Amino acid sequence: MSLQPDAILDASGLNCPEPVMMLHNKVRDLQAGGLLQVIATDPSTRRDIPKFCVFLGHELVEQREDAGQFLYWIRKKAD
Repeated sequence: MSLQPDAILDASGLNCPEPVMMLHNKVRDLQAGGLLQVIATDPSTRRDIPKFCVFLGHELVEQREDAGQFLYWIRKKAD
């Protein structure tokens, strides 16, 4: 399944809490129902990004790990 994001956030090389702080700002700019892909290298995002989605009501559509990168697809909740 190919997930075509409306926006991409590359947080590679950043450590907690920066990826989630950047994610918060990026999601704000996305239209309701928009799909955001996040690319991160910090393993703590495996815990932090799912919690972020649950807390704010966004849908974590998919997450993968590929060659040291953590990939997330997040659908912004409807307003």
